[in-house]
Amino acid sequence: MHNEKLFTLIKAPIVTEKAARVGELNKQVVFKVDLTANKREIKKAVEELFKVEVTKVTTSIVKGKRKRNRNGIHKRSDYKKAFVSLSKDSEIQFEGIN
Repeated sequence: MHNEKLFTLIKAPIVTEKAARVGELNKQVVFKVDLTANKREIKKAVEELFKVEVTKVTTSIVKGKRKRNRNGIHKRSDYKKAFVSLSKDSEIQFEGIN
């Protein structure tokens, strides 16, 4: 897989309280990924970018909410969320990343 594809596949880590709880309990990290990405590509991208061992990848598509403001109703974009399970000796730290 090309490096350009790797950097565009994983968009951002999702750092919320719920994602932190999942990380503590199940040794998982949550990423926002491209809608067209499949589990094999996500696994390969995380392993090559962060130099960790991935055991399992679970994905879900989050539907965008409808929001209303003074200009009318608009819909937020859909996105795919990937729950990446790491091996026992692997770890990813997101502290200090902007």
